Amino acid sequence: MIGLLSDSHGDLGAFDRAYRLLKERGARRFFFAGGRYADLDEWVAWRNKQAHGETAYTDHDFLADVTSFLSGEEQVDRPPAFGLDPSEGDPEMAKIKERFVRTPERDCPQYSDPAVEVKAMDMLGDALCTLVHDKNDLTRDDMLNATVFIHGKERQPKAVQIGPRFFVTPGMLTGAPEQTCGLIEVVGREKVLKFSAFTLEGRTVIDQQALALGAKSKISVK
Repeated sequence: MIGLLSDSHGDLGAFDRAYRLLKERGARRFFFAGGRYADLDEWVAWRNKQAHGETAYTDHDFLADVTSFLSGEEQVDRPPAFGLDPSEGDPEMAKIKERFVRTPERDCPQYSDPAVEVKAMDMLGDALCTLVHDKNDLTRDDMLNATVFIHGKERQPKAVQIGPRFFVTPGMLTGAPEQTCGLIEVVGREKVLKFSAFTLEGRTVIDQQALALGAKSKISVK
């Protein structure tokens, strides 16, 4: 299962709640459609800072250890995190970051950076998927080559079918009446995806909407 997040716009708390909710519901990879590209980096740094803050080796700990050492008492064991350099990242968070695919929005520096792709390609089962923040950035070739388009910049989660292709958005983590995120599941070997969307409080907004790949429809909005 793949978790879908978009339009956090600096709200790291909302980003974190969405990640935890989607992980609990089975997401193992994550598509982040921007709306701030740098939020993934800042969220990882924020989580690292929280981890170090909870296990910091304080002056009080140092004095207690010195007192024990001078008195010949056995030194208190400290958790492994006490030995970490605060400037170093948590290896677990580095692994989590690698599970994210992300794309930049127009008003961020990365959008004009030739080293950063405006659109990202991935596979959903046998279907080619394109991830982009603004669907208006899609070219004719993009729309002919891919089957599923995941994008941001929409106030509500939805899946729109046009012909045999689907445009899917998880809604916004901030800036909309409801803060939402989404989940896509590839169903076995069938050419079907299931799309769900949730508020950050865990309420289901869209419940496993079936996206039948290859089925044609002039336009269908659910």
